[in-house]
Amino acid sequence: MLSLQLRTGDYMTIGDEVVVQLNHIAGDRCKLMVKAPRDMTILRGEVLERTGGERPECVVDGPYRHRQEWNRNKSQALAAMRALLCEMDGEDSNVQSLRRQLDLIFPPESTSSEPVYSPK
Repeated sequence: MLSLQLRTGDYMTIGDEVVVQLNHIAGDRCKLMVKAPRDMTILRGEVLERTGGERPECVVDGPYRHRQEWNRNKSQALAAMRALLCEMDGEDSNVQSLRRQLDLIFPPESTSSEPVYSPK
């Protein structure tokens, strides 16, 4: 696999019809601009794998894949803590305080499957 180091604004061409430009870098993310024929399928690796495609053998694991694992574990731990707090006495001021602190640090997502806390 070809490995290139690009600076913001640099670009590369693939054949005569594809141009890829590094538009912006922020932290561990970058924004790529791609000009290609409309009939050419372009998918992020995550989408390819989620839809049943296989990860190319030449792709190396980066820190992003480790962060995904961390986020999944964190989400599971938060769901478990929230479920446990729901089972505890909702009138206990310590439980209520702990729940408020947890929600302040990790605001619950409205689309989440985590149980929503409602005091009795």
